[in-house]
Amino acid sequence: MTTVVQHWILDSDHSDAAMFVETRAPDAPRGPTIVLVHGGGGQGTDWGTTPDGRPGWGDLLVEQGFRVHIVDRPGHGRSPGRTPAPAAVDMTARVFAPGARSDHTQWPGPGGVDDPAVRILAASATGLPADLVAAQRVDARLLVSLLEELGPSVVVAHSLGACAAWLAAESRPDLVSAVVALEPAGPPYLDLPGTPLRLPAGITAAPLFDGERAAGLTSVPVAIVESDTSSMGAACGPVADFLRRAGVAVDHVVLAESGLRGNGHGLALELDNREVLGVVLDWITANARTPFPLPDTGEHS
Repeated sequence: MTTVVQHWILDSDHSDAAMFVETRAPDAPRGPTIVLVHGGGGQGTDWGTTPDGRPGWGDLLVEQGFRVHIVDRPGHGRSPGRTPAPAAVDMTARVFAPGARSDHTQWPGPGGVDDPAVRILAASATGLPADLVAAQRVDARLLVSLLEELGPSVVVAHSLGACAAWLAAESRPDLVSAVVALEPAGPPYLDLPGTPLRLPAGITAAPLFDGERAAGLTSVPVAIVESDTSSMGAACGPVADFLRRAGVAVDHVVLAESGLRGNGHGLALELDNREVLGVVLDWITANARTPFPLPDTGEHS
């Protein structure tokens, strides 16, 4: 039996920002607590049921014995301040499933703007905040507040959501057992004219390091996960290199090297999401800083 509890994290700086958190727990949770942070235009439901109706990572993790906390970052999903994403279907198709690559075999549909799976995912899309620096500061502050409630946890973050993970781990490494970044935002110093998407601090918009070297992140195990047919995958190596130059130990996990091919940017949504999660859990088992025994899931070796 799974217990589901929902609550809010309010901003300690007394702004109107808040973070919605859904907790899912099995009867006898084992292993590290896991926090799932969605990507740029997404929301917590991205970790739930996939567009074609299969269990998402939230349910799969509970099934395998983990306590999971799924957040809606401020301005996304059930958290205040949500704004519609411009041309949401076009944007979602372009990022997740343009339908232009025959080797992108794991998306649960044909891709493109007429694909029902694309349109379902686009229905929850949110536009990027105009001030990405301010938004990331709030994201990180609220994520740290959640971690203060939970204690040390593994943070699994997707795409632009990884910025909050980097900021939280740098400021409070004592609360982060590990960071797993699924195709994080990049490459370093990205600047897309005509959009709010800029990373002036390298891999974040908000200031990350005091200087060029990391402090807190040097003690946090980090994995960056890359798929083989995603347009975002090319940024993974440069992001890993940026962190290494800052003194962070990073494992660059290339799914194709584990025999998982045909994946795009939506790793938790695709047909082999259970197998991809198995690779991630293998890494967590071997690397996360935790005093707790990990469950024997039987899903991976």
